[in-house]
Amino acid sequence: MTHRIACVVGARPNFMKIAPLLEALREKDPSLLLELIHTGQHYDDRLSKFLFRDLELPEPDLYLGVGSGSHAEQTARIMVEFEKYC
Repeated sequence: MTHRIACVVGARPNFMKIAPLLEALREKDPSLLLELIHTGQHYDDRLSKFLFRDLELPEPDLYLGVGSGSHAEQTARIMVEFEKYC
């Protein structure tokens, strides 16, 4: 049985924290289905690309495209878009 783990990133600190976690999970159990979900809160496309490249993260499996807004607006959009994925 394959276990599916959704790893969600959005803000810069999330990218930095998820990189070593993904690597450790892959090493520990290569059969895990690890899915990287980018909320799109970091709407600076260049910064996101640099973070993915520099941290050697794979392209996200899903991009929610949340964009800017208040914390409440962003949280609401993340929840709505993530629910479609589930």
